[in-house]
Amino acid sequence: MKNFTDRVAVITGAGSGIGRALALDLAGRGARLALSDVDEVAVADTAARCEKLGVQARGYQLDVSDRAAMTAHADQVVAEFGRVNLVVNNAGVALMATVEEMSYEDFDWIVGINFWGVVHGTKAFLPHLIASGDGHLVNISSVFGFVGVPTQSAYNATKFAVRGFTEALRQEMLLEKRRVGVSCVHPGGIRTNIARDARAPENSTSQQRANDFSRIARTTPEQAAKTILRGVERKRARILIGPDAYVFDAAPRLLGSGYQRLSTVAMTVARRFGVSIGGI
Repeated sequence: MKNFTDRVAVITGAGSGIGRALALDLAGRGARLALSDVDEVAVADTAARCEKLGVQARGYQLDVSDRAAMTAHADQVVAEFGRVNLVVNNAGVALMATVEEMSYEDFDWIVGINFWGVVHGTKAFLPHLIASGDGHLVNISSVFGFVGVPTQSAYNATKFAVRGFTEALRQEMLLEKRRVGVSCVHPGGIRTNIARDARAPENSTSQQRANDFSRIARTTPEQAAKTILRGVERKRARILIGPDAYVFDAAPRLLGSGYQRLSTVAMTVARRFGVSIGGI
């Protein structure tokens, strides 16, 4: 996919952050946009901004964890736009808690959105991507799909799962000679609201961790969007976003399980100096 003009792009979680930045970037390149978010007002605002750039854009209220809703959404998008060329399963949430303090309800919540949301979006739209003859699927994992991090066990579980699911699917498309590219995206620290909006036990440490992450994140959503679309153009299997992503990618390959010891030491030192470490 070297040209996005008149291509139909589907983006979940398009009400803010990377999803909104992708929508606006694609609108500037002439794509037609089917945008969704659980926040109906936010996604309507994104769609309106895209329409001002002279393209067809529609916002849909959607809970990606709802399988039936996602299936119906795919049918509706194809009925209204005629085809689908690009799907970005971007919707995601965060949970900052140790395994000991985490509730099953919170674990079900994050798995439903971060993992099942990706599966639902993939299964619902894959037949349409194949039928287009020029399709590309993008699933958003994380640098925490490379390494395990204290207080991020549930988030880690979903992002490792997205990575494995996406890498296997890419190989299946190649084996079956399907004209569908598949990319897994691993963002480092991005300046979005995901850390601030994360669920966490009601204590100041978890909230401080979210605030600290928001301050140290260096990559903007707009930069992330450009990197993702460049990766789509080049049919990249793995798309890393931000210099920190390359560090997280290299750590387990260079250090093996030794990275865990390094992470634990870093956490211990940070706590001693009153600095919270964690993030998305």
